[in-house]
Amino acid sequence: MTRLLAIIPAIFTILYFGPDALGSLLILSQVVLSLQLAFAVIPLIHFTSDKKYMKEFAIKNWIKILAWTSAAVIVYLNIHLVIDEIAGWIDATTHKYLIYAIVIPIALASLVLLIYVFVHPFIPVKGKKRSQLPHGQALDIAEFETIKYNHIAVAIDFSGNDQRIIRSALNQGGKTADYTFIHVVESAAARYLGKNTMDYETQLDSDSLSKYKQNLEELGYKADFKIGFGNAATEISRLVAGQDIDLLVMGGHGHKGLKDLIFGTTVDAVRHRINIPLLIVN
Repeated sequence: MTRLLAIIPAIFTILYFGPDALGSLLILSQVVLSLQLAFAVIPLIHFTSDKKYMKEFAIKNWIKILAWTSAAVIVYLNIHLVIDEIAGWIDATTHKYLIYAIVIPIALASLVLLIYVFVHPFIPVKGKKRSQLPHGQALDIAEFETIKYNHIAVAIDFSGNDQRIIRSALNQGGKTADYTFIHVVESAAARYLGKNTMDYETQLDSDSLSKYKQNLEELGYKADFKIGFGNAATEISRLVAGQDIDLLVMGGHGHKGLKDLIFGTTVDAVRHRINIPLLIVN
């Protein structure tokens, strides 16, 4: 993919402008690389100079002097290049307002970012201990209260995995919790008409949810159901937020890898939109 990102502009240039334009494209690519160089060199010097990270491998003072001198030359030449190019564009174009409204603000923002990259490591951070570890350390586990779920939502898709999903939900709340079955109708009519959909699929799903509700009530559980229409992740998140749910139980779709890229994952989309615990039953 990265190789295609490099080749496609060259192919487009050859087909549209002809082979003679490749020289200009090559120069443009080198100019872009040159402008990016300072954003890579300055953090590199900061990092390799830091004894807390590099320890005995930190660069010596004379290397620092050479490195910062090189960085200063790079920054100076690039600033000079940008100023000359923008001045040339202003002289050559009749739409000078575009240069002042777009190009110059972008150039100034890039300069501010470069200054921030240079200055930020020199600013002392108080009250925060820098750690050499990639993550935190284990904490002591104290006595804690058992979490009790009062209202559990069970996302149902009638895929054959419903029994395991429902059983897992019942194990979390027992007979003291309320249960709400959630199902989303994703037909074309549901996406267009929303809650006004009255097609056969919606009626069939409603009857199936009523059956689940009745089964649980016969077993001594308190149950209800809600139906959403359209995008599954959006509707599940909306219904959960509107029902005072404190635990959501969902089933995994079963596909992975390439199918995840093609079809997406409802579970992954839902977990980013809710702020309650999510139990995934594969």
